[in-house]
Amino acid sequence: MGLLGQPLGYYDYLTFVALILLLAAVMGLFLFIMGLPGRIAIKRNHPHAEAVKIMGWMGFLAVVPWVHAFMWAFHDGVTVDIRRGPDEEKDAIRKDIERLGGTVKEEYQAASDETQKS
Repeated sequence: MGLLGQPLGYYDYLTFVALILLLAAVMGLFLFIMGLPGRIAIKRNHPHAEAVKIMGWMGFLAVVPWVHAFMWAFHDGVTVDIRRGPDEEKDAIRKDIERLGGTVKEEYQAASDETQKS
């Protein structure tokens, strides 16, 4: 027996498949958008890439943290930790970006290579 006492036909099953595919596509899009700030921060070698990534994923609780993470990912985070010099800071950023799975820009790689030589 199907819905309302009538047997299910071909189009009923096709509708169920279409709804399941639509739900999967919406969930995939939602997951893609939630991880976007973190991927942008990693690609741009942001010094706080991990924090941006976490804030982007946690932004599903409310829209405002996700928007903040998205803007933060594009911010040119030129932050120098006073415990390290500029060369050591660039080396630390390079290591964090590589740990997060991103590629390092040439300017960070060149500074890191000079630091390791001295």
